[in-house]
Order: sequence, then structure tokens, then C-alpha cells
Amino acid sequence: MPDEGVPAEVVEIVGRTGSRGEATQVLCRILEGFEKGRIKKRNVKGTVKKGDVLVLMNPESEAKDARGR
Repeated sequence: MPDEGVPAEVVEIVGRTGSRGEATQVLCRILEGFEKGRIKKRNVKGTVKKGDVLVLMNPESEAKDARGR
């Protein structure tokens, strides 16, 4: 399964991030694989809403906190 991603469901929209607000920071629950059930913070580019399913190519990584200004 190295070429395939891991599905994750968006549970909460945290806010906008990036130097110009071009990305959205979300909390997502991993649905399959080694980290199934864990909630990770990720940055998503594009339109996203609660309940969407993302395919994470690297589920081990996690985004830094966007509120740390």
C-alpha cells in the first residue's frame, strides 16, 4: 500500500493558515491503517467542509498550530 493514500474524515475546521490565508487547517480522523481512529491536524488547500473525506499520502505527519501568532 505504499502508492495509495489513507482516508481521513474532516471533523473540525480550525481556521485559515498560510502567509495569505490560502490553506485551511482542519482536524481529521484517520479511517484506516496503522493510526486508525487518531485525530490529526492537517493543512488543506482548496475548498473543504466538515464531513469531507481526504486521502492523506503521509498520515504520520501533522501540521503546526495556526493559532500560534
